[in-house]
Amino acid sequence: MSEDQQAGPDGGRPADGGRPYGVGPGGGRPYGERPNVVVVLTDQQRWDTTGAHGNPVGVTPVFDELARTGTHVEQAITPQPVCAPARSALQTGRWPTGTGVFRNGLALDHELPTLARSFADAGYVTGYIGKWHLAAEAAGHGPVPAEYRAGYQRWLASEVLEFTSDAYHTVVYDEAGEPVRLPGYRSDALIDAAVRFLADHHDRPFLLFLSLLEPHHQNATDDYPAPEGYAERYTGRWLPPDLAALGGSAPGGAPHRHLGGYLGQIKRVDEGVGRLRDTLRSLELTDSTVLAWTADHGSHFRTRNEEYKRSAHDASVRVPLALTGPGFSGGGLIRHPVSTVDLVPTLLDACGVPVPETVQGRSFLPLVGGGSDPGRPDEVFIQISESQVGRAVRTARWKYAVTAPDADGWHDASAARYVETELYDLAADPYELDNLAGLSSHREVAATLRHALLRWMARVGEETPVIDPAPPHGRPGRRAEPEVRQLPWKGVRFGHH
Repeated sequence: MSEDQQAGPDGGRPADGGRPYGVGPGGGRPYGERPNVVVVLTDQQRWDTTGAHGNPVGVTPVFDELARTGTHVEQAITPQPVCAPARSALQTGRWPTGTGVFRNGLALDHELPTLARSFADAGYVTGYIGKWHLAAEAAGHGPVPAEYRAGYQRWLASEVLEFTSDAYHTVVYDEAGEPVRLPGYRSDALIDAAVRFLADHHDRPFLLFLSLLEPHHQNATDDYPAPEGYAERYTGRWLPPDLAALGGSAPGGAPHRHLGGYLGQIKRVDEGVGRLRDTLRSLELTDSTVLAWTADHGSHFRTRNEEYKRSAHDASVRVPLALTGPGFSGGGLIRHPVSTVDLVPTLLDACGVPVPETVQGRSFLPLVGGGSDPGRPDEVFIQISESQVGRAVRTARWKYAVTAPDADGWHDASAARYVETELYDLAADPYELDNLAGLSSHREVAATLRHALLRWMARVGEETPVIDPAPPHGRPGRRAEPEVRQLPWKGVRFGHH
């Protein structure tokens, strides 16, 4: 990002007020021309569960069609690999330290502009269905008070859905805070409610945010309850390289034990999103509705720490993201790394709705259809809490992570001192099994990424910390680039002369 395109002093929109942080063309579209928006959010879904990312099992034909016919963000990265912080970013377009929710158990800042308030101000009816996780103690596990709903007008949700439901018993709460029982398998029950919302509001612009629990584990039993026959269909059929290499030491045999149910849950969700698309088609809304599917974070199945996420690895932070509809159909593949914090300004941008000055994300609409965005940084930024106070940047090739040895991951939002802990070459090691931190051969790479991380921390409003290099060590024969790259190229003849 060039100096004249840096964020303003509050870490939000650029100081020059220009478009890079998502201002819609012409300041907005006429009311009747604005698209509807449906966001489908899964919980704890890895990017590599989709066929669009090469998964061979075939659990996501609907997602794959969205990616093929719409816009597929190939390297979508959550800003925080844990539920509430990631969700706060998806509602505000801000990094979690700027939302008041740097860890679970904290409530979203009431003063912040949100996705729902922005769309409501533009004349949309807004609805939320499913898991919320942004009201903390004000809601307990269940009913969310109106003032904690971030401006959503229609409401059928639970603060912590995993504690008010299981696979076939789903209780959510309506706008009055009264419990509502939804029959059927859990993701089906929520999608049924979404279908009813679409039918009831088809005649005016709407924003629907559908937040599913699947494929999150059921906390009390530590399992992934799929519909009958679905886990059996996929057990033993897929094991990604990171889980194959590290799963033997995971507590409770996590990946081997759980992947069948996990994939079965995703398959049922995919079928449900197909029903949502059928509903849009039946209501003749397909061509006037933006449909986005992403996840709050991924899962490493206890192979990187004692639970399922809260690490800088792609298994935790990389998620699926595909969009279709106005502005996105036929948009093709976006290869540039994109943070899901950018989804808020992108959706507002696509609908011609003004982007609040508080938004820190950056619309990726300029990248759709093979476009470019010269001011966009090469890397995305990641914050980590609870398991550690950590920070990371990820480029198309490199992952660089640091942790604060003197900070408490539950009580401290940030730290004054960090130490390098991880460096991965994603081109050579996409599943991050070979940690290069501290290698003398990679000192220059680490230094470049350290400066990028410091710029990001300043950009989002954090105090500039000290980052200590990883303890140095060598590994014979290792280099950041093959030796042949140092040979002269210009003037060397081709072999066919």
